[in-house]
Amino acid sequence: MAADGAARRRKLTVEVKDALRDLNIEMSLLNRRFGGQVELREVDFTCLDLINRHGPMSPKELSRRAGLHPATLTGILDRLQNGGWVVRERDPESADRRAVTVRAVRERNSALYEVFSGMNNRMDALCADYTDDELTVIADFLRRTGGAGQQSAEELAR
Repeated sequence: MAADGAARRRKLTVEVKDALRDLNIEMSLLNRRFGGQVELREVDFTCLDLINRHGPMSPKELSRRAGLHPATLTGILDRLQNGGWVVRERDPESADRRAVTVRAVRERNSALYEVFSGMNNRMDALCADYTDDELTVIADFLRRTGGAGQQSAEELAR
């Protein structure tokens, strides 16, 4: 019986990993198509989303969070700024007069919300099928999965 339980557990774990791989593929496709709608490359959208979620930050901090080389980030920030998605502002708290902070132009977010409305509506409907306790477990699983992904990315960057 214990062997049957272990085999079932392995099978379920593989199903979860396979589902996450499928999710990754579908989200990549969605983000690519989304980017085409608002004229953002996938990497540009990732950087913009980081700024929107975490607030204004230095290019160095954004480079670290996005896992990008600072020289690569310069081109991304140029595209985002030229598109009106972000502004670079002098950092008034820095002793270095060259220091800048990158801030999202919040007024532009309505364009993002409009394009993502279909997915947001589908997620609302999907979540309505779960109890509060189930949603708590799902949210915990997704946060912990994100943490595992972050740790793995950091390992690979060494």
